[in-house]
Amino acid sequence: MKSRQPILYFLAFLLALGLRFIQLGALPLTDTEATFALQALALARGSKPLLGAQPGYILLTSIPFYLFESTNFLARFFPALAGSLLVFSPYFFFSPLCPSDISPEGGENSPFPPRGKGRMGANPAIIAAFLLAIAPGLVAVSRQANGTMLAVSFGIFAWAMWKEQRPQLTGIFAGIALLGGTSVWMGLLVAALTWALAQNLLPTEDVEEAEADSNHERTRADDLKVALRYTGGTLLLVGTLFLLSPNGLSAFAASLGEFLRGWRYTSGVPATRILGGLIAYYPFALLFGFIGSARAIFTNNRSGIALSLWAIVALLLVIFYPAHQVSDLIWAALPLWVLSAKELSEHLRLPDLDRNETFGVFALTILLLAFSWLNISGAGVLPPNAEMLTNRLILLGGSVALLVLSLGLIAVGWSMDTAILGGVWGTALMLGIYTLSTAWGSSELRTPKGIELWDNAPHVTRTGLLLETVEEVSTWARGDAQSLNITIKGIDSSALFWALRNHNVDVVTTLDLTSVPELVITPQAEQVELASTYRGQDFPWRQAPNWELNTNWAKWLALREMPMQREQIILWARNDLFFDSQNE
Repeated sequence: MKSRQPILYFLAFLLALGLRFIQLGALPLTDTEATFALQALALARGSKPLLGAQPGYILLTSIPFYLFESTNFLARFFPALAGSLLVFSPYFFFSPLCPSDISPEGGENSPFPPRGKGRMGANPAIIAAFLLAIAPGLVAVSRQANGTMLAVSFGIFAWAMWKEQRPQLTGIFAGIALLGGTSVWMGLLVAALTWALAQNLLPTEDVEEAEADSNHERTRADDLKVALRYTGGTLLLVGTLFLLSPNGLSAFAASLGEFLRGWRYTSGVPATRILGGLIAYYPFALLFGFIGSARAIFTNNRSGIALSLWAIVALLLVIFYPAHQVSDLIWAALPLWVLSAKELSEHLRLPDLDRNETFGVFALTILLLAFSWLNISGAGVLPPNAEMLTNRLILLGGSVALLVLSLGLIAVGWSMDTAILGGVWGTALMLGIYTLSTAWGSSELRTPKGIELWDNAPHVTRTGLLLETVEEVSTWARGDAQSLNITIKGIDSSALFWALRNHNVDVVTTLDLTSVPELVITPQAEQVELASTYRGQDFPWRQAPNWELNTNWAKWLALREMPMQREQIILWARNDLFFDSQNE
């Protein structure tokens, strides 16, 4: 197994790269993403913008904007890269389990066999790498132009380097993570509360182990000083873009203020949507993470219990934080994925006896779970009908109950090992396929594109058509695609400013018709005197799901369809810019 580890990690990395980089720049930036991208672009063009609460993302993204050109792909490059590299983090938590690492028995009544209490182990680490590669939340956040993924990935690597006793790298990674914006403060709060609870709730260690840990802590004090110095140096250099942008440090402080303000103002996302996102996107992690947590409790496994505390604390914080988003669930999902990997590794073996019967249970589990999904998708695809929906739900509950009953009878009447292995294999396969499909949808690569829950910002549509029209009119009139001035009135959209970043744009609150601007962009509801001297074309611009009108969650779960609220804008072009204006 050891000789295959590099290959397996590389395959997990390729899978992560594919889900995060394929068509990374195809979708337009949302208004939230464009706000940060515009600040990075202004910095690359030599101005001194007042950086927002995402200093790490803005400063790093300004480098490729300066060296190459500003594109959607480059705007999302560093988050996608950080999310892809995260799959290597389980390797640093791997060490072979030695006899002294084996935790005590869970008792003769415990349903779980004993297992190691140290770091993961080779198999769980590799499984965790693949799970992190396809985790829907990590895929979605990695494809967003902000610093959240920088905070997550570099924070995990900082922790890994600390365990590896590399204080220099710990400080460097921690410094970059601290520049990751408001999300890093959520992660630090989760870590602090988890540590505080762990001091009182984790099983006590042996006296010899406690003394060894005490001596080890004393030797680590010097490492902490080194790590803090490197953290400060990284904040100074990276946080100021090597002293080229000193206001990056003020943006670092602003990210903490933004996080604290989030306790006063709501994001408009109800807690029920957070819980719905947890069930819809993380059934794999929830099921196997819960079983892995139960195993850790029964066997007094300290690392497993600590991960369970992490998941509970993070979930409660995300729910009660007023400015929460569904994407914040990644802090709660990370320990669940690790617990799931540790649990699955217990079942990656062939049974000593009854192999044909085990494969039969495996096939039965797949059939019943497939039938369950057909009932869910059928409830969403078929026309709304109360009686039909009730029948579908009855069939769904019956198929799940039949699966549980069948596995129980096989365990009692045939073999516990056969029932567990076959059931786990089949469930893991079906939920794995569902997770991969959900990750594909979270990457916005699904055709047709569906409505996902990760970002509350309205999606921008038809940016390419608007830009193409502006460039065509400019080429007809002046022979240059970017020669015409554009006036924007009554539209507050960073995504629109980003789309027109290479054009001369003026933003006004009132339109001065005596100046007769060449191109004007207004809301569709704008009734101005432009019709006599301008020609107008409307374009769909922003759309947002209308959650209040949604009455069929099964349809969203199967097809990702949702009633939409749409906003349109009008592009006005002055008459004399067209070839036939003299004839008129």
